[in-house]
Amino acid sequence: MLKGSKVGLRARHEDDIPILQAELHDDVVNASRAAGGPWRPITSGSKESSFMVDDEEQGRVPFSVVELDGGTLVGAATLWGIDNHNRSAHIGLGLLPSSRGKGYGTDVVAVLCHYGFVVRGLQRLQIETLSDNAAMLRSAERNGFVREGVLRSSAWVMGEFLDEVLLGLLVQDWKPDSKG
Repeated sequence: MLKGSKVGLRARHEDDIPILQAELHDDVVNASRAAGGPWRPITSGSKESSFMVDDEEQGRVPFSVVELDGGTLVGAATLWGIDNHNRSAHIGLGLLPSSRGKGYGTDVVAVLCHYGFVVRGLQRLQIETLSDNAAMLRSAERNGFVREGVLRSSAWVMGEFLDEVLLGLLVQDWKPDSKG
């Protein structure tokens, strides 16, 4: 397990999937804002669930996020779009509704940075998030991510186009202790 100050990132357990599915995917508004595509219902246990783990896929590393104190599942985190040639990847995370507003997001981003830069030897990490996702913007910026641009009206979400913010962090600008 990779440990932050409040949470740990561990392998996805089969028991995690129904919880993540019910708390994150089945919440249509939340899933629509996170997915980058149209929401549709997925049968429990379906191989199409974004929470299923494919150990053969090299471009995506899914984690379950757990509280360090007690091991309670609090969300999911992913390093995705891993490009070994350009040494870059994207960060994604989702916290269960009951786990939001506790500083876990900032800690998850910090641990994903450690994984990407130290464990994987990447040069660049990137986050794309909706411009009104204040929690993700705050978590990213507390970890040193810099706003690199706005993708105007680039996300179709629940009947309207929304802007996305593009944030990046280079390994040489990363400060492992900058958790804000």
